[in-house]
Amino acid sequence: MRTSFRNKDFFKMMISIALPITLQNLVASSVNMLDTLMITSLGKESLAAVGLANQVFFFYAVTIFGVATGSSIFIAQFWGKKDTKNIARILGISLTIVVVLGTVFTLAALIVPEFIMKIFSNDKEVIRLGVDYLRIVSLSYIITGISFAYAVASRSIGQAKMPMAVSMVSFVTNALFNYLLIFGKFGFPQLGIKGAAYGTLIARTLEIILILYSIYSSKKSPLAHSFSDMTDWTAIFVKKYFKTAYPVILNEAFWSLGTVLYSIAYAKIGTEAAAAVQILNTVQNIFMVMSRGLANSCTVMVGNKIGADEEEKAVEYANSFMILSAALGLTLGILLFFTTDVILIFFRNLTPGLHDASKKLLIVSAAFFLIKSFNGTMIVGVLRGGGDTKFSMILEMGSVWLVGVPLAFLGALVFKFPVYYVSLMVNMEEVVKASIGIFRVKSKKWVTNVVKDM
Repeated sequence: MRTSFRNKDFFKMMISIALPITLQNLVASSVNMLDTLMITSLGKESLAAVGLANQVFFFYAVTIFGVATGSSIFIAQFWGKKDTKNIARILGISLTIVVVLGTVFTLAALIVPEFIMKIFSNDKEVIRLGVDYLRIVSLSYIITGISFAYAVASRSIGQAKMPMAVSMVSFVTNALFNYLLIFGKFGFPQLGIKGAAYGTLIARTLEIILILYSIYSSKKSPLAHSFSDMTDWTAIFVKKYFKTAYPVILNEAFWSLGTVLYSIAYAKIGTEAAAAVQILNTVQNIFMVMSRGLANSCTVMVGNKIGADEEEKAVEYANSFMILSAALGLTLGILLFFTTDVILIFFRNLTPGLHDASKKLLIVSAAFFLIKSFNGTMIVGVLRGGGDTKFSMILEMGSVWLVGVPLAFLGALVFKFPVYYVSLMVNMEEVVKASIGIFRVKSKKWVTNVVKDM
């Protein structure tokens, strides 16, 4: 660890990967916060409707994140060997899976949106608004999946600037069209939350155009491959891919499904609780951007070193990243705790009850920020980056489904606690996760070269 902290190349590489990802996530989260601020002015029903309807996208997005990050384990290690032929094959598998998943989620949102919204809420107005939003925004799912697969692949070969630049343009476009279409400015129709859905669709369409142009306009890009190159698979190759990637995909799918169940539990407390959680998620995403950038940087750097057969250096990097993530989490948690009142000033027209619930949720989040940041780097950066996907799947799924989900429904439906107490109970999963995971990291059993025989 001391060697890493004195190594200028370590910090140079870390910053070159983490900074663009952090800026990209910051822009995305800032625009999402701006969207939430706009929708807040339409009332708590609209805020709850968009938050709950977006749980469908959240489930889909985190699942395809599992596909993309499962693929990135291979891409990072293949890039360590400078093997672009196999990078093309992995990218092709990733794109195929996200398109299939995107089609399923899109059809579900178009055909049975009312059924989906009734899972989350009994409020007729929330259901009506959510259905309107869901039908439009679902048209962006497939193109978002394709964009995401290319963006994560680009980061995995150390080229994080392109997806950052594209995302900045996309998310600013989203904010602009949301403003124009939600409120009907400059001659545009006033569409309310439908306007927010159209803004997302326009931005996602622009995003995929820019990403594909950036990659395929340069013949030297390691990701610019033909359809035949990306589908040049053998049964053995695909089997080896899924052997390592399926735990990541299942992990993200079931983790996100558990998080969706948290939202259902919160919504059972009431519309005000659902709206407060939407505010919490928006603010928390802003504060998490640096931690996520650090975790993604860890994934790439650890994976590159293992692929290059420098396993001791990978362990050294992993330990350094975990210390940095804990220090960052502590700093951000303290900052969030002392700025809750200032943050909530930006959310206009909050009722006293909604303001109080939101403030207490933010305080709970601040208390757990150190451990959340640490866990993110440990699981996404170290365990997955090192190819230890099965253990990370068992650890995360076990924490969510055996600790978080039961406590969420006990708190909401049995004890009928306020939403912030239920959130406190749910965060116990983070404590369990860290307590078990740290021993795995110390054992060094997570170091796995998944591309050695491919």
